[in-house]
Amino acid sequence: MSKVCKLTGKKPISGNNVSHSNRKTKRRFVPNIQKKKFFVPELGKFVTLRISTSAMRTINKLGVYAYIKKLESKGIETGVKLK
Repeated sequence: MSKVCKLTGKKPISGNNVSHSNRKTKRRFVPNIQKKKFFVPELGKFVTLRISTSAMRTINKLGVYAYIKKLESKGIETGVKLK
């Protein structure tokens, strides 16, 4: 499975490991992706998402339905059917 957040679109980026002697080797910075099941009371059903922990924090503030509606109003495709 890919390490891409379903809502925010965060994905791995590349960078360098830098040693004490300042040698550089390539590495990947991977986002903290978790599989989480949310209950959407507006729809009366559960939705399972693979999202980053930063998206989880935003969902805790706004609610899953409001957050997905906000993303869709910006034109971001979430892949979640709210109807």
